[in-house]
Amino acid sequence: MKETKIVELVIADDSQELAIDAISLVSAPAIEQDFVYFGKEKNNLTLAKIDEEKRMLVSPALIPNKQIFRYDPNTDSEYYVFFSPATVRKASELYLKHNNHHKATYEHKDRVSGVLTVESWIKEGDSDKSKMYGYDLPNGTWFVKMKITNEDLWQKIKAGELKGLSIEGYFTNKFEAMQKKQPTDAQILSALNEIIQERTELKSKKVELSLVSEFKSDYTKAIKKSLSLTEEVVKFSSKKDDLESEVNKNISDFEKLQKPYNAIVKNAKELGIDINDVLDDRPNLGQDIKSMKDALKLLK
Repeated sequence: MKETKIVELVIADDSQELAIDAISLVSAPAIEQDFVYFGKEKNNLTLAKIDEEKRMLVSPALIPNKQIFRYDPNTDSEYYVFFSPATVRKASELYLKHNNHHKATYEHKDRVSGVLTVESWIKEGDSDKSKMYGYDLPNGTWFVKMKITNEDLWQKIKAGELKGLSIEGYFTNKFEAMQKKQPTDAQILSALNEIIQERTELKSKKVELSLVSEFKSDYTKAIKKSLSLTEEVVKFSSKKDDLESEVNKNISDFEKLQKPYNAIVKNAKELGIDINDVLDDRPNLGQDIKSMKDALKLLK
């Protein structure tokens, strides 16, 4: 089965001026949200009566944590990207700071005139004015209102040929950006704490299988060892090699648990018992192993 990556994009320190270089009017917006436009025939969208066509449109520019599909023809790979709420806010601020509010393109190709961003805001609560335009999107969404004086573009918007907005900017893969920098002790400690956020022990219900007790004990030891390793990370500068060795041993501990866990699952099935009745917090050994291997990469 083909694995599809999910990549967080961030703003690189050396390209903040071009974080959002322009906004493009497109027929198929990547964030899958169409804009709304209003003129004299759309006066229900405003509180005041409109006497003449306003030629305005309102649209989300970026939605935090929205997974956006991408395809790389160079590697023939499919993947998804997303932006954190903090990155969305930072991008919206840099867009205005560097005076890019007058830059726009058509279908990410031709630079066009007669498109100006007149409002930009971040949704911060349920009473946000984006609700007035029919949007129900997460807090942290970046909205823009644009004035369209370009006659050709306005006719395409009214005809439904252009449906939404798509940003143009320069972002970088967060993981690759972290690899380029030597992580600090605090960063590694934080990363490992995120990895080991699962429960430190398993609970069992009334039904007990012959292998459950031993498995739970070994799995709890592996988790406790992980927590202990986390505390040691702050000293990794002087004990880096030893720490890598211990993390590898911890990975081995998790791998050894796979066989008894499979035996528990098989035993439960033979007895006609739902495994969820025995292990109500079922471990994800594959993810535990992957997480510890990811932690190793941070120590390289």
